Order: sequence, then structure tokens, then C-alpha cells
Amino acid sequence: MGLKVIVLAKQVPDTRNVGKDAMKADGTVNRAALPAIFNPEDLNALEQALRLKDRYPGTEVTILTMGPGRAADIIREGLFRGADDGYLLTDRAFAGSDTLATSYAISCAIKKMNGVDLIIAGRQAIDGDTAQVGPQVAEKLGLPQVTYAEEVLSVDKDKMVIKRRLERGVETVEMPLPGVITVNASAPDCRPRNAKLTMKFKHAKTITERQGEAEDYIDMTADRPYLNIAEMSVNDIDSDAKWLGLTGSPTKVKKIENVVFQAKESKRLTPSDEEIDELMKDLIANHTIG
Repeated sequence: MGLKVIVLAKQVPDTRNVGKDAMKADGTVNRAALPAIFNPEDLNALEQALRLKDRYPGTEVTILTMGPGRAADIIREGLFRGADDGYLLTDRAFAGSDTLATSYAISCAIKKMNGVDLIIAGRQAIDGDTAQVGPQVAEKLGLPQVTYAEEVLSVDKDKMVIKRRLERGVETVEMPLPGVITVNASAPDCRPRNAKLTMKFKHAKTITERQGEAEDYIDMTADRPYLNIAEMSVNDIDSDAKWLGLTGSPTKVKKIENVVFQAKESKRLTPSDEEIDELMKDLIANHTIG
């Protein structure tokens, strides 16, 4: 029993290196000022998809990402690790999208990809930490969803069993297919690049990337169609422009702040019960916890 699985992945700025130029005047992230990485929890989601591919012959794993042209890097990364193909949803009309506009564009793109059995996404992206896109996509597509997933335990032709990791324990739930799951960072880490797949897909590119190359790979891509990463623009997804980009984004970021803790704000403790008890009382008193 093969499944058609879409992994929603995002190229995000590395928030470990946020500086004063990390935000533009309009409240959007200045992605050019930060290194771009594969969103960590989306890698956990990719691993769950690849495990399904290992267990159920005929399963196809497709990466879907929305972003500028350079976001094709994470599609290649997914191919190197075991994904079958990928789509880059890219257009100037998508610029500045919040979670509402992003999930709308992604859901429109998925509607164009017929026969999808399962959509898997990371719980949240490290640049926004909202955990909204996965659930919003499920809502817009009218699909059941399971959040905080840690492992897909089993799949039948019309349902799957999923283990969830919650704040106070673990629960096992059943979800009908097709559906959407979002995966926690507590799920298994994604496998590393496969050497053979890296060699196979190292020249995989979008048509836009090929247009900017000095070398001509037309003959190669004609013989090896798997090297073509598909692009989708606003004209390919039957969308309403008023729900896209900044126009379709009611969320406005007014300010971000880079907080760096100084040594004077730290406190050394011995492992004694008295000092631990005193620390807990201090944290509750200043509302850090409780």
C-alpha cells in the first residue's frame, strides 16, 4: 500500500544569530541578513515521512515549500535525504505573508496536487514560533488533523494511528485519511544525507536557477527529468490575490528585540535542597514560572 505524502518544509533564518538588522521597516524579517537553514521541526516531519516510505512500498514523499528562489536549497536537502521530488511555491505576490496568507497559498497549491493521502509538517517554525500553519492548512482543506505527533505507529488504507507527546504525558490517537499531522522536536531526528542520493540530485534545480547558470544542463535534464524541481507561481494555484502576501496578512509585527543575558544575571547553585528551594521561590516570586 503506497501513500502520497507531502512534507511542508520552510527555509528559515537562523534565529541563533539575530542582530539589529534582522527586521525591516515594514515589520517583516530581513532574511538576507541571516543565514538560512532547514526549519528543525520540519526535518523531524521529513523523517516520519521517510519512515513511512521505508515501511510501505510505493510511498512517494514530496517536499512543498513557499519562499524565494533560494528556498530550493531545502528541497535539494530533502532529496539528498530520501524525498522523491519537490515543489517550490514562489512569487513576489507571496512576499510578507503571515500564517493566514501562507496557509491559504499552501492549501491552494495542495489542491492542485491530486490524490494526497497525508500532509506532514513540523509543529512550528523557529522564526515565528506560532504553530499555526499546519492546523490552518488542515482547516482550509477540510481535513482532520493531529498535532504534537511523535511517531506514526501504523497505517491502514483509510486510517492511521499516531503517538502524541503532550506536556503531561503521551497519548495514542487514530485519524482518518487523508489528514494532516504536525510533528514535535521530540520525534526522531532526520536521517543524514545519503551519499548516492546526493550524487543523483546534486544538479537538481528549478527552471529559474537554470536560467541564471553559466553552464548548460539542458541535455542532462532532458534525460533525467528528476533533476527538475517544479516551481508554482500565483498563476498556478487558482488563488484570490486579496488573501495573499501583505494584503492578506492581518498580523503586523511592530518590533523585535534581541535579548542577551549577561553574566551578572546568572546565579551559581550547589546541588543542595536548600538552594534549589530558594531558587524555586525566587522564580515564582518574579513570575518566571507559576
